[in-house]
Amino acid sequence: MHTMNIGILAHVDAGKTSLAERILFDTHVINELGKVDQGNTQTDAMELERKRGITIKASVVSFVAHGLKINLIDTPGHADFIAEVERSLSVLDGVILVVSAVEGVQAQTKILFSVLNKMGLPTILFVNKIDLTGAQFDATIMRIRDKLTPNAISLCRVEHAGTKMASVAEHRFDWNTDPAFLEQCIELVAEYDEQLLESYVNGEGISEGQVKEKFGKQVRQANVYPVYFGSAVTGEGVSHLLAGVTEWFPVNEHAEKEPLSGVVFKLEKDPSGEKAAYVRLFSGSMNMREQVKLQRKNKQDAYETRICKIKKLHALINGKSVPAAKVTSGDLGKVWGLENVQIGDVVGERSDLIKRFSFTVPQMETRIEPVEPGKAHLLYQALIGMSEEDPLIQVVKDDFHQDLYIRIFGEVQKEVIEAALQEDYELDVRFSETRTICLEKPAGTGQAVEIIMEANNPFFATVGLKVEPGLPGSGIDYRLEVELGSLPLAFHKAIEETVCTTLKQGLYGWEVTDIVVSLTQTGYFSPTSAAGDFRKLVPLVLMEALAQAGTHVYEPIHAFELTVPAAILSKAVFKLSAVQAVVHETAMHNDTFYITGTIPVAATEVFKRSLHTFTRGEGVMLVEPAGFIRINGDLPTRERTDYNPLNRKEYLLHVLRAY
Repeated sequence: MHTMNIGILAHVDAGKTSLAERILFDTHVINELGKVDQGNTQTDAMELERKRGITIKASVVSFVAHGLKINLIDTPGHADFIAEVERSLSVLDGVILVVSAVEGVQAQTKILFSVLNKMGLPTILFVNKIDLTGAQFDATIMRIRDKLTPNAISLCRVEHAGTKMASVAEHRFDWNTDPAFLEQCIELVAEYDEQLLESYVNGEGISEGQVKEKFGKQVRQANVYPVYFGSAVTGEGVSHLLAGVTEWFPVNEHAEKEPLSGVVFKLEKDPSGEKAAYVRLFSGSMNMREQVKLQRKNKQDAYETRICKIKKLHALINGKSVPAAKVTSGDLGKVWGLENVQIGDVVGERSDLIKRFSFTVPQMETRIEPVEPGKAHLLYQALIGMSEEDPLIQVVKDDFHQDLYIRIFGEVQKEVIEAALQEDYELDVRFSETRTICLEKPAGTGQAVEIIMEANNPFFATVGLKVEPGLPGSGIDYRLEVELGSLPLAFHKAIEETVCTTLKQGLYGWEVTDIVVSLTQTGYFSPTSAAGDFRKLVPLVLMEALAQAGTHVYEPIHAFELTVPAAILSKAVFKLSAVQAVVHETAMHNDTFYITGTIPVAATEVFKRSLHTFTRGEGVMLVEPAGFIRINGDLPTRERTDYNPLNRKEYLLHVLRAY
């Protein structure tokens, strides 16, 4: 049986989890419909998801429709979990984007559609809730074309929209019964098909079959977007949607004879604590108890390879994960035995079919601590366990103050982590105020040296270092201005590693980047000197050189696209300037102004909250990371988490164990 992997995306409360439930019910995977408000849905497996009524983690379930096995990935819709969405998209053949017929196109809908558009993923739009009061047909189509894409076309008609009697009738590729619909299809497709355009302009006969074939081709190439209407609650229109999924999305042909190539896109722990990996296979097959290659890209962009043995293998069949001897290309498998596996790891050989995983870096952090002080170690273990399963959670431990920090995308994620810790680990926690993560970059050049047995250098080592600004995006560029043989390799390694560790905290406590560090002088006594002498001396020398150079502090910014009614353009620009946003361009389209520019990450959430009020719900803001910008004026600082090599006396008292 051929396979297809699809996802469901939507803004919060558009009804995507309800749609997933309806699809599973209609395809006989479940015998009873779950409801989000009752907390008994199939795809929201986490208790927290059931309580909150939102999807937090991508879930996977399979069903059969029209003779095709379909793996459905129900993904989060909230902005705080957009990274989870991006990872899921990387393994999909097509996406159903759900829009509410009542609320219409929301800000998150535009964000999701822009991601789909950039990735070139075939997309079908499903307009849900046609049976609710306020649901609209023609107006919703117009908004989709205006706010998302002009290449959207409705494949059905809706009667009695906004009432319990709402019903859907599908358009037909038939010149006799639906000529206007075929004309509309031809006009859309002809833009991408010169042959069809020529035939159309010359008045040549075009058959229904030709129109349908060429329409499907453009849908699969993500140039044209079919729109279906219906209600996930009543089931109206869902059968048309399912038929459209099997008709328009690409189907995976079996490529078992090709080399094994797949990617890990989801991790979870079973009740025993063993880690299971969800793998999307693009070619070849995985077999029980066989040895497979696992590849991962390191920080130097080189692939590291190791061999693992598949201990247990499950296939996804009719809503269940069942033991299997083999999983073939195009399908998803659940695998045990891949040691130290991470999301994004390649199973088997690398392939052009594997889309590059995008891991968005969180730009905010907050301190987290247990309500009961004696449970700090348990909290750390719990957070590490959660981060292994979900790369969205990044844990930073301050060994100096014994504090724990987590890096996050937003306040909702904080709530989710708090609830998950209480639910899964019986840990009550509290957070400090969230802060934005800044960076430091050298402002000039500085140089320092400590000579062995001279002045007040208590270490059996000589180290000289020079720092200067590096190229944008270069990170830490470590160079040697001494002969490699001037020191044993172990000492060279100790110096380089300590340089990188020390630069985690600059003059203001932020990580230092885009810096060139050159080793200018070395010396040691044999056999008295040890690597530890260099590890303890380097922070003093490096921070003295950095203090000479000085640093600038940079804060993260978002690039934004703001859509507001023309009548409140001036108010929007004033509000943006009040939060230090920079407007790059404004343009008008259909009584709506589009404003682009940059805004500090620290101000983004505040502005978004005010946007709904001063635009009366008509403003939409899209943001994406756009690097960092230098801060002028009062510079934010971060508490140091080391022995403070900027203060020589304090540092030496600690490292020489005088305390």
